[in-house]
Order: sequence, then C-alpha cells, then structure tokens
Amino acid sequence: MALEITEANFEELVMNSDKPVVVDFWAEWCGPCRMIGPAIEEMAGEYDGRAVVGKVNVDHNPAVAAQFGVRNIPTVLFIKGGQVADKSVGAVPKAQLTQKLDAIL
Repeated sequence: MALEITEANFEELVMNSDKPVVVDFWAEWCGPCRMIGPAIEEMAGEYDGRAVVGKVNVDHNPAVAAQFGVRNIPTVLFIKGGQVADKSVGAVPKAQLTQKLDAIL
C-alpha cells in the first residue's frame, strides 16, 4: 500500500530516503487522480523493498505541492537522492510510470 506522505513526514520519507521515491500528488475530487490511483497502489507492492511509493493529498499538504511547483494533478514525481529525477503530469498508463521508476532504480 502506498504511504501517506504529509508535510510532517515528507523530509524523512522522501528527501532522506536511501531508495528512489515515487510521490503521487493527488486530491479526492480529482477524476484523473482516481484513474491512476490503482496503478500507484500496485507499484507500491511490486517495488516494495526497492523503492518508496507514496501519495500527497494536495488539499491537506499545500506546502509540499508548492515546494515542487505542482500546479496540475495528478503529478507524479520520481525522486532520487533528494532530487527530482523525472516527473509525469496527468493520467498516464501504469507502464509509463514503471518505465520512469525503472530508469532510476
């Protein structure tokens, strides 16, 4: 299951992670976010132990979204070593997300 990432735990779970991190910026009212949600959850299980997969609710954690300039959701950031290595904006196929994660593993 994807981790719930908040402003309180972002530094610890994302910026200080020794593994690549997938961060899905989403909101409950966002239709495209709900479309990629199952893919994010599947990736959390498939990459367990090799990558961290989590979700940031932009309505509850606006500072994190602002920190990364997230203006459209869903936005999925791929972070390695505390730096954004890649990103995806909009509802995209799971294969596109896994391809971007595989590239930084």
